[in-house]
Amino acid sequence: MSIDAPTRDRIAATLMEIACRAGEILKRHHGGDCPHVLKPDGSPASQADAESEDFILAELARYWPGIPVIAEESSYDQPPAPLFFLVDPLDGTRDFLAGNAEYSVNIGLIAGDRPIAAALAAPGLNRVWGAGGQAYEAEIRDGHLGERLPIAVRPRPDQGLVALRSNRHGDTETEACLGALRVGATRSAASALKFCLIAAGEADIYVRCGPTMEWDTAAGDHILTVAGGCVVAPAGRPMTYGHYTRNYRNGPFAALGDASYAANLVLPERSPSTRPAERHAPQDERRI
Repeated sequence: MSIDAPTRDRIAATLMEIACRAGEILKRHHGGDCPHVLKPDGSPASQADAESEDFILAELARYWPGIPVIAEESSYDQPPAPLFFLVDPLDGTRDFLAGNAEYSVNIGLIAGDRPIAAALAAPGLNRVWGAGGQAYEAEIRDGHLGERLPIAVRPRPDQGLVALRSNRHGDTETEACLGALRVGATRSAASALKFCLIAAGEADIYVRCGPTMEWDTAAGDHILTVAGGCVVAPAGRPMTYGHYTRNYRNGPFAALGDASYAANLVLPERSPSTRPAERHAPQDERRI
């Protein structure tokens, strides 16, 4: 499906506003004792996730009533369509519940198997990013979208790459991948925020060999790609979306500010697992 760049920019601006307003819902719960449960896979689902998702779904239905939504908490088991949304209403729930401000709201519009418009808000940092035909960043001002300013990845730094690592997810495969590159510094960051830090020229690479879901990556993938970077799967293949038969799971990937970094990067060639979709059903009410 072909949608021209100006139309994609308008869609992205609306998605950025929706993400900002969803972020205000999250901020009301942040830093308190937000009720939550654990899913069978051990990941948390909170009242903040549910309220944010309800708001986003209502707004998407208001603006684009004919486009289906695959959302983490309520419609994760629905098949995709030629045009569909991927939504994570609260990415980084564990960090959110622990009081970390680096959580995000991710919304991506997918055409076929690639995103064409996206928004990613970091409400705790008052920053929001979006991309349609161009990539932008804006300040969140009183829960709304401020002036959009263009962003772009930075050139390869002379002093070595800045690599981003997850606060809670590390593994030997990721370390081995980074070991093949000239990394000058590392920085920890939570959630899909890492894609946008690279897109904004604040870092250079993020490698993830552990499990993630499509709603974790689609928005950040598009923003980074439009800003001049790329997100690659093993053997340099592009990331693709809408994989219903594998429950929307991703395999290993790397987010790069410069595609040339991929020449020395060897991601493990591994198909995503296909564990049952009932991973989302609440397991118990243990606190984290």
